Formats: sequence, structure tokens, C-alpha cells
Amino acid sequence: MQLNLVPHPKTPPSEPFKVWVNAEYSGAFGATASTSLWFCIGAAPNRFVIPEPVEDPARAEDLWETTCFEAFLRMKGEEAYREWNFAPSGNWAAYDFVSHREGKSDAEAAAPYIRVEDNLTWFAVGATISLPAKKLWDLGISAVLEEKDGTKSYWALAHNEDERPDFHDAACFAAHLP
Repeated sequence: MQLNLVPHPKTPPSEPFKVWVNAEYSGAFGATASTSLWFCIGAAPNRFVIPEPVEDPARAEDLWETTCFEAFLRMKGEEAYREWNFAPSGNWAAYDFVSHREGKSDAEAAAPYIRVEDNLTWFAVGATISLPAKKLWDLGISAVLEEKDGTKSYWALAHNEDERPDFHDAACFAAHLP
């Protein structure tokens, strides 16, 4: 399914462009299912601060401080959720929360498969993660895009009405898997 992201009204990009995500839930393989997310940015990559690829991608902190892509997954009807961060460098993070921004801990999760595609006029970052199978998920998708001029825009499927973006807010869990 294709999901369109919108910038938070208080943090627009310096010039308009489109951001969308192609999400594919592959079903169950035993106890797990696979979900692939392609974050597509309809602007030239040389406009953005993009972390360079690392030789050995690893779990890392504070990826959201520059260009980064995120997925938030919550089992239908639950308060607890998992946050995934995917950097174009290949580094990643995964955190579990018991409720809105409460009880944060490092998630026990396999490293996602992250890849970048660039054709000079647009770019995409793909991430594949594993989820427990046979569950219904509320899904939040977001992106932090830092431009070389210093502009940072915060994109999500939906936003809360606060002055500042909050991707953890229930309003941002606007899509569903499978």
C-alpha cells in the first residue's frame, strides 16, 4: 500500500516536495512476518544532509537528529508500541514503550535490512523488519528530513495538533497492517 506523509504545519520544508511510503506486509513465516517499507522523497538527494553509509551498520542512538526514517508499530487495542529508526547510513535503533513516551527500553529485535536508492532527482530508503505473525497492527510512519540549508521538516501520516511534532502521539498511528 502507498501512504502519503505530510509535514507538520510548524516545520515545513524550504520548498515543497512529496514524501510517500510503500508498505508491504508479507504475511507469516512461522512465528514471524516481514514488513518492507520504502520511504520515497520526491526531491534531489543533494538537497539533504544524508548520513554516509557505514561499513558495519549497527544499533545507534539519536538518529532522528538528522535525516532519518521511522516506523511505529502497536498491536491493535494495546498501549505499548515499538519505535524503529532507520538511517540512510544503515545504522538503526529499536525501542519499546509501555505507553506514550513512557517506559522506554531497547527492543530485543533483529537488525533491519536497510538500503538506499538514488537516481539524482529523488531518493528512497528501504527497511525490512520482522514482526510477530498473525497480529493486527496500528502503524505510524514518519521522517525527519534535514536540508543542507539547516531546514528540518518532520513528516508523518497524520499529526497531533500540538505546536511541536510528536510521532509517538496516537494520532500518528494512522495506518494498519496487514
